[in-house]
Amino acid sequence: MIPGRGDREAETVPVQAVIYDLDGLLIDSEPCWERAEMEVLGSVGVPLTPERSHETTGLRLDEAVAYWAARYPWTAVSHEDVVSRILQRVLALLADRASLKPGVRESLAVVRRAGLRVALASSSPLALIEGALERVGLQSEFEQVVSAEGERFGKPHPGVYLTTAARLGVAPRVCLALEDSVNGVLAATSAGMRCIAVPERWPVADPRFSRANAVVHSLHEINDDLLRRCQTPSIDLR
Repeated sequence: MIPGRGDREAETVPVQAVIYDLDGLLIDSEPCWERAEMEVLGSVGVPLTPERSHETTGLRLDEAVAYWAARYPWTAVSHEDVVSRILQRVLALLADRASLKPGVRESLAVVRRAGLRVALASSSPLALIEGALERVGLQSEFEQVVSAEGERFGKPHPGVYLTTAARLGVAPRVCLALEDSVNGVLAATSAGMRCIAVPERWPVADPRFSRANAVVHSLHEINDDLLRRCQTPSIDLR
């Protein structure tokens, strides 16, 4: 585990809710996104590689498509059509191979034993979220399931996290987010939440992960001690 800003002295505010990300944190969906984006974007002339696909990890799908369109413009089909084709391809791939990441159920048990509320906030469209949760048997685990598709901006904008806190009826500062991407960490901490990062790729090179309270290798490391550490916020409370 890598210490983050949560190790610094700060005001102690009890955590009341834990908010999970979906893709790359709860389910092993990143290979599905990578394959779908490479296939569909490749068909319109974007020379996407597995390495370059990481540039948009955590972004909302329409914003990821806009990112590549700005660099490799195409005219054969609309951006909306490309978004739709990627989404349908991901849904098809998830139906075949969606699987839970290590430690998901164990971390949920720890969170529930601590008496904390549980929600989900994802950049993915709601249809994909609901399909993926049903596929892995987690559809009843979350009090609130929120998609960034209804927000003006996706992650790293904090909108989806602020909406999730509002739907829970709690202040953002009493929420702890679990995220696998830099964009997710930026979204959660910008919302005024605490955050534990669980990056998919190690070693962790991006210094922005240090905005989290802690950086861990897997959800297996979510335990009572780590939750106690996160009673201290990772960013200044306003």
